[in-house]
Amino acid sequence: MKPCRIMFLLLIAAVWPVRGSAQALANPVSSSTGATPTPVKLELSYIRPTADMKLRNYFFDAFGPYPFSVSVIAAGVNQEGNSPPEWKQAAEGYSRRFASDFGISAIITTTRYALAQLFREDTLYYRCECRGVFPRFGHAVISTFTGRRGDEGHRIFSFPALVSPYAGTITAVYGWYPSRYNAMDGFRMGNYSLLAYLFQNLALEFLYSGPHSMLSRMHLNNRHGALDSGSTP
Repeated sequence: MKPCRIMFLLLIAAVWPVRGSAQALANPVSSSTGATPTPVKLELSYIRPTADMKLRNYFFDAFGPYPFSVSVIAAGVNQEGNSPPEWKQAAEGYSRRFASDFGISAIITTTRYALAQLFREDTLYYRCECRGVFPRFGHAVISTFTGRRGDEGHRIFSFPALVSPYAGTITAVYGWYPSRYNAMDGFRMGNYSLLAYLFQNLALEFLYSGPHSMLSRMHLNNRHGALDSGSTP
């Protein structure tokens, strides 16, 4: 396992689809009109997502193109590092590593959504209503460990967000990893999963995808599939 390299590749996987999205921040105006572009105002007030919206987000987060692409990259890095060595190399080794990484991701997402439903929390990511790099960076970091509760969406410490990364890796250690792995290995791997979740939040915060972008259609936009202001549930 090479954690620094994996985190770098996961960040690339998180931000790659949003290229060209900066054009969504301003209205296109023909040069012949001589008018100046008018910035689009971002409506970031909280609107609690419906059960249908949360269900669609769950299936996208657990089985959509993002976890698939991350698992492809992570399996490739582990294949190069021959981790774990018991799985060997060639196509069979890569297949086992990919299935393992994808399974861990699915368990993490399922645990987070299930516990959030049990605790009546909203753990989707919402962009900061503040301005400035440091306040927005802090918002992304805090959002990794917090959720929303109630119709007004007040912020609380999120037990589901904190526990779910470790639930996935501990399950892998005792479910299909070689017997020499133990709980400490699961905890270590869970730290990397939590860090990857932080990188995803940073990408969602700083790389606005726009209302008509590909990521918006796939629900990986600034609201991550939550209802826009003015929408009716």
